[in-house]
Amino acid sequence: MSEHVEVILRSILAFGILLIGSRLLGKQTISQMNIFDFIASITLGAITANLAFNTSLKIHHMVLAFSIFVFVILATAYLSLWNQKARKFFAGDPTVVIQNGKILEHNMRKMRYTIDYLNQQLREKDVFKIEEVLYAIIETNGTLTVLKKPQFRNVTKKDLWIATASEGKLPIELIMDGKMKEDNLKDNQLTHEWLQSELQKRNLSAEEVFYAVLSPDRNIYLDTYKDHINSSLDKE
Repeated sequence: MSEHVEVILRSILAFGILLIGSRLLGKQTISQMNIFDFIASITLGAITANLAFNTSLKIHHMVLAFSIFVFVILATAYLSLWNQKARKFFAGDPTVVIQNGKILEHNMRKMRYTIDYLNQQLREKDVFKIEEVLYAIIETNGTLTVLKKPQFRNVTKKDLWIATASEGKLPIELIMDGKMKEDNLKDNQLTHEWLQSELQKRNLSAEEVFYAVLSPDRNIYLDTYKDHINSSLDKE
């Protein structure tokens, strides 16, 4: 077997086991990661990368190493699920960096967290004055959570005693890529006849619709393949 063909086959295998490993580990590892998730992810990536192009390493050794790491990560996840001390050890604790408008310099120094980066993350939360902050907490995944003081929070309908209609359902996808979502129609007791009649009211067929969604208030959003826009803004 030529070396080029071997690299191609090894790359396909590496992608396959990485995909399977990611599905086994779940969504948390590929979302906002804490320290343990970060270490696990780069380790699995290094193993699969070596499996793909390092032909001096035996395939079954790399697959075995990958499997062991996936098992260890899964075991650690289950241990953290049932044991609070283990969860604290692997993920760490959130750290308060602002309390009642005051910066906690000691906590920032422990995390090697600079005031410049704190200000940047506050601006990303639309906070430009530190005195507006009641609490700011660095989560275990590195993101900043901000709770403003009551007088600086956005007004809600509840604050103004404005009545709101309850929404007990999520939007329902009816059509995607010109094809009806059969399972969604069936699960929500919606018929083809009803959907066809709604499309006929708009002089459309299902094949002309790129995307259709039924909102909780029973309004239908439709996007057709032909947008009838003279000058599109998404062209590069």
